[in-house]
Amino acid sequence: MRILVILLAGAAGIMPALAFAQSKTFSGRAAYYGNNYKGKTASGQIYDGAKFTAAHKTLPFGTRLRVIDTRTGRSVVVVVNDRGPFTPGRVIDLSLAAATSLGMIERGVIPVNVEHITE
Repeated sequence: MRILVILLAGAAGIMPALAFAQSKTFSGRAAYYGNNYKGKTASGQIYDGAKFTAAHKTLPFGTRLRVIDTRTGRSVVVVVNDRGPFTPGRVIDLSLAAATSLGMIERGVIPVNVEHITE
């Protein structure tokens, strides 16, 4: 009985990771880094607005994601290299290049579907 309790308790700690591994998609609202943003990302890289990068709260750095604008169907592939967004209701922040490619600059915040790329 004691072993079963320990196994169940241990499994509870890995359930969030398993949930993402099984779902591989999420939806929400995306914003982008402003034109004047400069500095280092949480991964230690210097932010480069010309690269297709993104910030996500928990995904590992280096994770590749396809971000799809649900209104237009346009999509981009980005690499997670920063943490955020820290604004309630947002699921991802995009670099200026990714935002421009999606055509979201004038709209600012857009509804998106995000897919984890496992290639």
